[in-house]
Amino acid sequence: MKQFEAAVLMLGDRLRARGERLVTAESCTGGLIAAACTSVAGSSDWFERGLVSYSNEAKTQLLGVPATLIAAHGAVSEEVVRAMAEGALVQAPADWSVAVTGIAGPGGAVPGKPVGTVWLALAQRGRVVLCERLQLGGDRSAVREQTVQRALEQLLAVVV
Repeated sequence: MKQFEAAVLMLGDRLRARGERLVTAESCTGGLIAAACTSVAGSSDWFERGLVSYSNEAKTQLLGVPATLIAAHGAVSEEVVRAMAEGALVQAPADWSVAVTGIAGPGGAVPGKPVGTVWLALAQRGRVVLCERLQLGGDRSAVREQTVQRALEQLLAVVV
């Protein structure tokens, strides 16, 4: 997590200055964004919790993502990642959420969603601020690390 330290420290300073907190809702990264955030001292001032919703059932149970939404669009979709970001803010007393869902590989690809497809969403209480599809390269580890990096970059772009 050392490679993310500078970004996490900057994010923490910004959230602390605003008196705000962050929650993560992670699927393909399995908690790596939360791990990066909590790897620095003082993160308890601004990091509320991390929710790992790896399975579709977990997305429904932990985040309130409707099973019908997953069935209609797939777990790796804009609709589902938006619902994950919003659901995280329902479940936690936080001001910001970041959600990710994707196909890290090496298996799991489906037509139109190759390995490396990741959806990322950021929400501020009451609104989704950003939603983007990423197409990342490399092996499973590389896809997961690039997802964490992009999530931190996007958080820094909106939490100013």
